[in-house]
Amino acid sequence: MKVSVYRKEHFNAAHRLHNPDWSDEQNLAVFGKCNNPHFHGHNYELVVKLRGEVDPRTGYVFDMKVLSDLIKEHVLRKLDHKNLNLDTDEFKELNPTAENIAVVIWNILREKIDRKFELTIRLYETERNFVEYDGN
Repeated sequence: MKVSVYRKEHFNAAHRLHNPDWSDEQNLAVFGKCNNPHFHGHNYELVVKLRGEVDPRTGYVFDMKVLSDLIKEHVLRKLDHKNLNLDTDEFKELNPTAENIAVVIWNILREKIDRKFELTIRLYETERNFVEYDGN
């Protein structure tokens, strides 16, 4: 009996979408306002989904307090109220698109959570724009 559990968190971060191999004109054409050289920010909503068997001893798939603590310690501390381009090692060379942020978060948490659990990251950059990554 597999069940999915979800933990929702929030963080705020600034970023600039930019490809250093392109001209200013090409960056502006592709990324528009998101290429602002003075950066811009988002109030991100992060949803972490774990899917696995229910433990008959606890009735849990995964202890949600443990999941919350993992997210806070390893993701939110790293990304919340940061300029992703300037303040994080992960995005020094990687364009901090929502897609890339979701993959980075998945990789961080995948190291901390037993592989018997399926892990999916859903990241809302705005209310209407979101991405999802499950490791595939």
